[in-house]
Amino acid sequence: MNVLINSLVFVSTVVGMELFAIVAHKYIMHGWGWGWHASHHAPRTGWFEKNDLYAVVFAGVSIVLIALGSAGYHPLEWIGAGMTGYGLLYFLAHDGLVHRRLPWRYTPRQGYLKRLYQAHRIHHAVHGKEGCVSFGFLYAPSVAALKQQLQQIHGEAGLRQAATFPADAPLTDSGPAGAATTDARAVRQASAPAGEAR
Repeated sequence: MNVLINSLVFVSTVVGMELFAIVAHKYIMHGWGWGWHASHHAPRTGWFEKNDLYAVVFAGVSIVLIALGSAGYHPLEWIGAGMTGYGLLYFLAHDGLVHRRLPWRYTPRQGYLKRLYQAHRIHHAVHGKEGCVSFGFLYAPSVAALKQQLQQIHGEAGLRQAATFPADAPLTDSGPAGAATTDARAVRQASAPAGEAR
């Protein structure tokens, strides 16, 4: 029975972390925490971004929870383990797949990973902290829904704005600091059908 309960706590925490991450990304990282997150929307100058401090903070919380749970405050160790599991999935999907911070390169052409990849490219098609869409890291609405949200926020002009954004370049913002503009080419490329030249 303990294995079942611990497994439920672990899986629930992984799912709960994605919900927490969506809210934190939208209201903290694109809000009062923009000072750290802005580095993620700017050209990378090295391997480390100031935005990586968020991962350090969450890793610290999970370490404390695992230590407390191991000291007898059950099921905190499984909550901490769930946070760690989510962190690993985040690192592989977000930093590895989408932002190519790992040595392997893979551009998904279909299914869940393609949708996740496209959604985050659309998130980075908006330059600046305001007016972005798609704040999840492991969940992504459909590309059509995201394009509709962008159109509602920025209008047709925002979607048509020309900008240079190579399809396989690292995702960074290149617009003026603080400007909320959209990269129409990035939106078109993110929504290209599988197999189409990107």
